[in-house]
Amino acid sequence: MAKEKKGPSRRLVTENRKARHDYHILETYEAGLALIGTEVKSLREGKANLQDSFARVENGEVILYNMHISPYQKGGYVNHEPKRPRKLLLHKREITRLEQSVRQKGLTMVPLSVYFNDRGLAKVSLALAQGKKLYDKREDVARREAQRDVERAFKERSLGAI
Repeated sequence: MAKEKKGPSRRLVTENRKARHDYHILETYEAGLALIGTEVKSLREGKANLQDSFARVENGEVILYNMHISPYQKGGYVNHEPKRPRKLLLHKREITRLEQSVRQKGLTMVPLSVYFNDRGLAKVSLALAQGKKLYDKREDVARREAQRDVERAFKERSLGAI
């Protein structure tokens, strides 16, 4: 009997919700994380935070800064430093494309989420983003509120018809 194919499964560890609020997301990339053992164990427990984290291209490598991974509780003396810079694993052509975009267009690399893929590998969803202005943020809030009002009106109307 043949095995059924499943879609890609992801076990989300943490998400950077503020990034979608503060930036226009232009492109996203999936990057691997170069981690040490206690970091992986701590990630599996869901103890990570992407707040205020960003990535830079340095010497042909993409480095992720300010990502906080809490020390593993049972790590002892072999534990890791919580906010150490971590190397992201990308293809060479992706790194050069990111480097050119950041240099020419003034864009930023922001991590959106950290998750484990179906093979159990830690991955980062990295976005090429452009910062929003204050009026852009207000526009987004107004659009969301208008959408909620429309949905609320439809719901009240459908409940009144029953």
